[in-house]
Amino acid sequence: MNKLIQLITLFFLLLSVLSSCGRSDEQRKKILKIYNWGDYIDEEVLTDFEEWYKEETGEDIRIIYQVFDINEVMLTKIERGHEDFDLVCPSEYIIERMLKKDLLLPIHKDFGNTPNYIYNVSPYIYEQLNKVSQPERQTTDYAVAYMWGTAGILYNRQFVTREEASTWESLWDPRYKNKILMKDSYRDAYGTAIIYAHTQELEAGTVTVEQLMNNNSPEAIALAEDYLKRMKPNIAGWEADFGKEMMTKNKAWLNFTWSGDAVWAIEEAEAVGVELDYEVPVEGSNIWFDGWVIPKYARNIKAASYFINYLCRPDIALRNMDAIGYVSAVATPEILEARIDPEIEVSSDLSYFFGPGAESIQIDPVQYPDREVVERCAMIRDFGNETEHVLEMWSRVKGDNLHTGIVILIFAVFGGLFVWIAYQRIRTYKQQQRHRRRRNRWSKKK
Repeated sequence: MNKLIQLITLFFLLLSVLSSCGRSDEQRKKILKIYNWGDYIDEEVLTDFEEWYKEETGEDIRIIYQVFDINEVMLTKIERGHEDFDLVCPSEYIIERMLKKDLLLPIHKDFGNTPNYIYNVSPYIYEQLNKVSQPERQTTDYAVAYMWGTAGILYNRQFVTREEASTWESLWDPRYKNKILMKDSYRDAYGTAIIYAHTQELEAGTVTVEQLMNNNSPEAIALAEDYLKRMKPNIAGWEADFGKEMMTKNKAWLNFTWSGDAVWAIEEAEAVGVELDYEVPVEGSNIWFDGWVIPKYARNIKAASYFINYLCRPDIALRNMDAIGYVSAVATPEILEARIDPEIEVSSDLSYFFGPGAESIQIDPVQYPDREVVERCAMIRDFGNETEHVLEMWSRVKGDNLHTGIVILIFAVFGGLFVWIAYQRIRTYKQQQRHRRRRNRWSKKK
């Protein structure tokens, strides 16, 4: 009888657990967990999506939104599998790494009666992202581009000419010592140094920017280290986000930065009477892409896919661009019309992005670079097994902050301090010993 009671109890316990799991899964289907860069979306879009999703599917959804500021931090969470994010927004090289490690799920593109807006993404972006495809895994089946841009030089027009800012040489120019800010990004710094080191070969056409930035041989790493250390005396600081603000306050004259940050800085500086501008150096530079992917441990693939589709609507893409300053991968007539600015004097060839009919457009060249600019840029691929060696090089560059004289002075100061402390302790000990002997002698006399 006791065994029967135990079996019945165990049965109902298992039934209770299973039913609670079912309720948990049902509850989870009403949640969309998003992990994105900070300040990288119009937050009202998140609320509006919840209403739109209800209208399109008849289902309730609630967004849980978290932010990160380093690609590798996000990747570590995904790799460990401790987080069940439904959507994350990595850069192109992390997308490549996630594909290699089988950390992504395909994006569902069957939206029933809802239009598929994903095809609004520029064919140019599709082509670029598919360069990081892996065997049996085409990138655009697993990732949809969100924003893109270039890396270049933000400069103060009062102190630096356009011609000077149009070459990486300006970062090595001693005239700008302590007036230069450099992004704290080992990949961008590596690419910049290796490009500048091969200026003559690039002019001769014997090598391409893409080949240079993706050469991680020991010789290339050593060369980049040499050039970065030569640049270092000019650098006032390595920054992750404060550079644009420093530029608007005239505290720096040159800033290696990304085009979206440059747009923000130029607008902010204009409001306080500071003239900033942005150039992609003639030698060539990095062109980057961020995209939405669904991690392997996601638990709401349907809502994640719908969210990606929603972001590719032209009106939503424009809202996000206005909010953050970066450029959407969406390339529709609505986007082009909204971005044309008759007051801009120069015209740009954007047929590579928007297609025929966009060969001469008055548009912000910082946000939408001319075809000629794009053609001298390239995407930096995942460094793979060489990442560790490049990081070690970067650590040596940044860590070697003190000149030999300063190091000697610091050691001398600390050495003197140590001797002084030792002397004081010995002196105190001797005084205590003398006092003890005096007390002993006084006791004996008594």
